[in-house]
Amino acid sequence: MFRKKKIVIFASGSGTNFINLNENLVHGEVVLLISNNPNCGAIKYAQNKNIKYEVVNDKIICDNLDFYYEKILNNYNPDLILLAGFMKKIPINIVNKYPFKIINIHPSLLPKYGGKGYYGMKVHEAVINDKEKISGATVHFIDGMYDNGPIIKQAKVTIEDNDNAKTLSKKVLKKEYELYLNVVEMFCCDKIRINENKVIINE
Repeated sequence: MFRKKKIVIFASGSGTNFINLNENLVHGEVVLLISNNPNCGAIKYAQNKNIKYEVVNDKIICDNLDFYYEKILNNYNPDLILLAGFMKKIPINIVNKYPFKIINIHPSLLPKYGGKGYYGMKVHEAVINDKEKISGATVHFIDGMYDNGPIIKQAKVTIEDNDNAKTLSKKVLKKEYELYLNVVEMFCCDKIRINENKVIINE
């Protein structure tokens, strides 16, 4: 009998990708939300849907933060960890404990416009300022560096002359919903594998 993959999601903001995944996943089940922001929209949604959640305030839990994350995850033993607008770097001990089981989504076509300081609207502003004609979203495994790790899949959007950072963000977010759900479903159906640090997809 098929068993749904257990998924833990990290989110800091409105949680739209988290919400989209929870509403549409077929072969995975969100068992926990972790956030560093007690007032984020993701937590409000989790409360309404009776999804378990943990708030990890790194300003309060300064010592042993790495251990604290690990302790929470040990209680759920997730098959997959997803970052959905999580504004903190995942501790390296967590990355090492869950190799190729932590996936992030980024609102650009990596490696362009990625790395420390490139997040949210800052990405789209940089893309528009550089007069790019194409942007998009990238889903990748994480490796401990900002917006780095083997790329799983990308989706492109065309930038029109009248686009600005705000309109571009809406286009990219729409692509993110489709792309992230598609990748997570493939992972849950064991269609993604790694060979010598490269992603192979069996669609």
